[in-house]
Amino acid sequence: MHIEEADLEYASTGDPPTPPADHRTLATAQKLFITSPYSPGSPLFLPNGAYMFNKLISFLRAQYHEFGFREVVTPTIYKRSLWQTSGHWDNYAKDMFEVQGRGATGRIANVEAGQDEEFGLKPMNCPGHCLLFASERRSYRDLPIRFADFSALHRNEISGALSGLTRVRRFHQDDGHIFCTPSQILDEIRSTLEFIRIVYDTFNLGPYKLVLSTRPTDSHIGTQEEWDRAEGQLKDALMESGREWGINEGDGAFYGPKIDIILKDSDGKEHQTATIQLDFQLGQRFGLEYIAPAPESDRKGGTSLEVDNELKTNGPFVPVIIHRAIFGSLERFLALLIEHYNGKYPFWISPRPAIILSVTQDPDVIEYISKIKEQLSSGEPNESSSTASFKRQKLGIERIHIDTDLSHRHLNKKIAEAKSKGYNNIIVVGGRDVRENGLSLEIWHQDRLDDTLRVRNSIRGTNKMATNDKMTVPQVVQFFQRLQSMYL
Repeated sequence: MHIEEADLEYASTGDPPTPPADHRTLATAQKLFITSPYSPGSPLFLPNGAYMFNKLISFLRAQYHEFGFREVVTPTIYKRSLWQTSGHWDNYAKDMFEVQGRGATGRIANVEAGQDEEFGLKPMNCPGHCLLFASERRSYRDLPIRFADFSALHRNEISGALSGLTRVRRFHQDDGHIFCTPSQILDEIRSTLEFIRIVYDTFNLGPYKLVLSTRPTDSHIGTQEEWDRAEGQLKDALMESGREWGINEGDGAFYGPKIDIILKDSDGKEHQTATIQLDFQLGQRFGLEYIAPAPESDRKGGTSLEVDNELKTNGPFVPVIIHRAIFGSLERFLALLIEHYNGKYPFWISPRPAIILSVTQDPDVIEYISKIKEQLSSGEPNESSSTASFKRQKLGIERIHIDTDLSHRHLNKKIAEAKSKGYNNIIVVGGRDVRENGLSLEIWHQDRLDDTLRVRNSIRGTNKMATNDKMTVPQVVQFFQRLQSMYL
């Protein structure tokens, strides 16, 4: 249902911690990313941060088959003429980075030949996806076509606005474009809203705020009629969703209206994450076409014979383009997750899911730890830890990162350090564990602790609510696999 902006309850990533959990502070403590004056607004991800970043991508890729997306890879840099065709050069140039090719001579003949043409780093993927659509002849039977792209984008944000991962110049977006017929628009928007719901429920984010952003007054392309039609279809989808939504007048993209999903960080500041944008303009500007029956037959769902007959007398049509992102900026989404969990991540996305601590320096203990580390990481209880040679790894096996602390320090100091670093699980191994082929596991820094204990108890066949327990290696392998698959 639609409610006025002033009455709309803002979404939150949870009750703000006291003091607020700043993702920049947490990232420093957990070694997630750094920034450098040599590339302002372009975070450098450390191994722990890259692990989380890639987990987000892997999770979304796993959903693409369900929602009919095929992933593509496109260039980072295009000639100015492409951006002129798309309208970005006239409407978005101040937010783009311009690049001059090395063959520049300044000669008019070379400019006319395209050799001296300026280039622009892409701020979004839609023009490249239009080139892919135009690369072959399309029929209405091929639609909808759904492209997805994770390549890096660049936007020339002013330096004073840059902030951690939430406001950057170089970022990655789960950018997707759906090329469809007018009669498919509503179903595609429904599907995208459901895609967003599934993803945000997985991370326990929300309730989020839905906002319809309408035609900008200063810079836009297309007719009033086209904008009214696009805004009307987005409103219909929002009304049908049953969720509360508001209107942000004049804040649409220059090529079309959009639905934005808004979350708040731990300090109460709003951030746009997911977006759904309806575009009747870009296909026309790129001359995109698909062969289709007359619109009236399309709306009525004509038979194949009727359609084929009409194709003989009706020309090609321009596809509607739906721009969509589920995470939006992966960097920004990750920042909100860091603050939402306050550094206490679910096992499947945690950069520090487990560490094994040695009680003694006994060679048998050290060798046993090496063996079980490989077994727990690979998910294979019978995996050997031979280091005689490297071996080819199977595609599709997702290893769990397991750290070890085999130092001479007292066990209590090792445990205290592991807890301060936020490991989800702390495993302790001594001489008795070697003899009994077991280990001691403490569930420590774990989101949804009660659910996690239930998973462990179902494997152990107990009802213990204590976080410490003795387990066998196969039991821990099963425990970790369950935590991965249940997103705990």
